[in-house]
Amino acid sequence: MDYVIRPVRAGEWRSVKELRLAALQDPAAPVAFLETYEQGLKRSDEAWRERTVDASEDGAGEVRQFVAEGPDGAWAGSVTVLVEGPDVEARFGEVASVNQGHLVGVFVRPEARGSEVADGLFRAAVDWAWSLEAPRLERVRLYVHEDNPRAAAFYRRFGFVPTGETVPMPGDPEARELEYAVARP
Repeated sequence: MDYVIRPVRAGEWRSVKELRLAALQDPAAPVAFLETYEQGLKRSDEAWRERTVDASEDGAGEVRQFVAEGPDGAWAGSVTVLVEGPDVEARFGEVASVNQGHLVGVFVRPEARGSEVADGLFRAAVDWAWSLEAPRLERVRLYVHEDNPRAAAFYRRFGFVPTGETVPMPGDPEARELEYAVARP
């Protein structure tokens, strides 16, 4: 693979912003993200800075964003891990009953799809989740929209299995988000 998979650095907020806005313009964005392009554009530079610092390799450890960086320095994709648990403020609905990682913001640019980028990002994210000692995570989960079979197939191939849990899609209570998870090995 010609890409380096690594955590974001605190000062890379402009690149984080650019990649996120590209993701929000992707045709799959309405079923993949809980934010619109217009909402992303309205975020202040300070909000992008804070988001990047929190998810960086220098952050507090409750969030980590990984990127795939090409030889030219361009970013081909990203995934973020949120740490959730009984002692962590709920980010999506109710507080988790066990310590777990939650993968969000999964995106690979169209020209890098079908390469090893997504595999590398997921490997780095899950390995980081398992490396945490405090709290020790019991599982890693993610949600996938019921109408996103391409993503669901990738998650299954990577070892995630449907748990049977579903949540309504924010903004569209008729649509469902399906929980997939992988348990600590």
